[in-house]
Formats: sequence, structure tokens, C-alpha cells
Amino acid sequence: MAANNRRMSGKKGAQVGSGGQRRKGLEGKGPTPPAEMRKGHKKNRVASAKARQTARRPAPRGRGGKSTSELVVGRNPVFEALRDGVPASTLYVQQFIDNDERVREALQLAAERGGINLMEAPRPELDRMTNGLNHQGLVLQVPPYEYAHPQDLADAALDDGEDPLIVALDGVTDPRNLGAVVRSVSAFRGHGVVVPERRAAGMTAGAWKTSAGAAARTPVARATNLTRALEAYKKAGIVVVGLAADGEVELGDLEALGGPVVIVVGSEGKGLSRLVGETCDVRVRIPMPGGAESLNAGVAAGIVLYEAARRRS
Repeated sequence: MAANNRRMSGKKGAQVGSGGQRRKGLEGKGPTPPAEMRKGHKKNRVASAKARQTARRPAPRGRGGKSTSELVVGRNPVFEALRDGVPASTLYVQQFIDNDERVREALQLAAERGGINLMEAPRPELDRMTNGLNHQGLVLQVPPYEYAHPQDLADAALDDGEDPLIVALDGVTDPRNLGAVVRSVSAFRGHGVVVPERRAAGMTAGAWKTSAGAAARTPVARATNLTRALEAYKKAGIVVVGLAADGEVELGDLEALGGPVVIVVGSEGKGLSRLVGETCDVRVRIPMPGGAESLNAGVAAGIVLYEAARRRS
């Protein structure tokens, strides 16, 4: 009997509790990663080589210069940037990452958009790239934005047989306000936005997202000196209109909006700087019956652009 028990104990087969383990082993592990993400695959090697070449290649300088590249960090921010059409050159994915729904969606969006290199990197490398930020295994590289020259905006309008309609921002440091202004300029058929090179918001991922895609079709120019750029516009016959709470002309009475015009919007609170205010041909105020002291740049620009578009229609 003992021998029989020994034979039974050595017999292979299902044991108590093994059914759940086998079912777990049969569960799916999500969609197969793109070829660019599979280590050893030819496309993975090609994508890695392209990313290294891009990192080493010096950026060409346009007439308005370029910003520096930017990193979007974290699963939700990366997914939202890809979803909202923010330009991207490389998506870095941590090796052996927990492949949750957000990671799969980000990879799928990157693959669908095309032109985005997929790079697998160890966690220490991503920690180094992000200076220790909580990247959650996903880092998106946004390429430098190529700015136009301020004169390009006026030239493009004149080439199309239209009076230039341009917005210049003075002291606006929130990228979301810049994105909102770009969106309004696009909506009311303006010809672009001018920002100063220093102490001003630039075309970051946040500005791209707020523009809701308008940044892809509305140029942003960068001026080394905003006052000199406005003086150049004046010499070209373009009226420079500054928005100010104590402006001498009310918006509804401003005839200049029907012709070539640059609308200068200052920061909420401080408004226009002294030199920029003195450079303007006229300062205009937006009537506010509700008694608000000021409007943010995006709202103020939208109101004036609507009035300009109404007069031009």
C-alpha cells in the first residue's frame, strides 16, 4: 500500500489550486507593441539610429530663430499632448514598463501619427533626462519651434492682397494665454502673433495645446526688441493700436481696425510697458459695463479681433 502511495505521490497532473494559476497564465497581455518598440527588431534599430542622429544634428536657424526642445513628462500629459496634436519627435518609453491603458493609448497615438521615433530607455536614463521628475515611464520630446520674423507676417498678408491683421504681446508670460491668442487670430483670419524674445511666453507644449491646433496654421514671430518691431510696422504704413484700460479711444470708435493694424496686448495687471505704450499710434479701451478692472490677454485679443473681422467683412 505504501508503494502504491509513493507511486501516486510522484504522479504528474493537476494539483489543488492550480486552475486559477493556469487561467491567469492564459490571460492576454495587451496588444503587441509596435515593431519600433520590440528590442532586436530591424525597425527598432532604425528608429534608435534616427533618434541619435537627430540629437547630434545642429538645428538650422530660421529668420526668427528657434526655441529649445522641450520634454513632456508623465503618462497623462504625454497622452494629452499626443491627442491634441502637439508636435513630437521622439517618445521615450521605460524598459519593462507596466503596460497600463494610458501607456497603450500613448503608443497607439504615436504610431498612428507617424514620424515619431519610439525609443526604449532604462529608468535611470529617463530620470537623468527629466532631472528626477516623476515621468511614470513616458517622456515625449517636443522639437524646437521655428519662429517667423515679424516682417514675414506683414509680407504674407500683402502677398495675399489683404491688409495685415497682427497681434503683438507685451509682457505676456503664460503660454496658455499665448495659445489662446493664436487660436483667436486663426479664428478671425489674422496673419500671426509677435512675441518678444525675452521675458515672454513662447510656443511650448502648453501653448500648442491651448491653441487647439491653430498653431499649425498661424505663424508666431519672435522679435529681439518689440519696440523696434512695432516702429518697423509703423514705417510700413501699419497702424499700431495698444489696448489699455485708460485708452483715449473706445473700441467701437476705432476706425483703424478696418485697415492694416497691429493690436498690442499687455499683461493682465501691468498692461503695456512704458516704451511700448509710447510707441503705439493710439491706445484703445474695451468698455466693460460689469466693472471688471482688466481682461486676460486671450479674451482681450479675441474681442478686438472680432471687431476687426466684423469691419472687414
